[in-house]
Amino acid sequence: MTVGVEHYVLLSMALFAIGLFGILTRRNALMFLMSVELMLNAANINLIAFAFYHGNLSGQVFALFTMALAAAEVAVGLGIILLLYRNFRDVDVTVPTTMRW
Repeated sequence: MTVGVEHYVLLSMALFAIGLFGILTRRNALMFLMSVELMLNAANINLIAFAFYHGNLSGQVFALFTMALAAAEVAVGLGIILLLYRNFRDVDVTVPTTMRW
């Protein structure tokens, strides 16, 4: 039994939908980061699946670039979350209403 590209696309759609649902419904900044990671991984699955399907390496190179982007996003995001917790004693993104306190 072979796994077709449509199975990868369906898996990617499910992961992306879960990530989008997490972003739209959660107030916790850590859940935001985790949801963005799910969405980036969904894109990576598509990139690698189509690269395999078409027989070239460009999708895998883009997936590596996306992983580097995700690592940088987590580093910046955790810094923002630490600052948010230090100032407001909470990681709820609705608490800070201004950029300056």
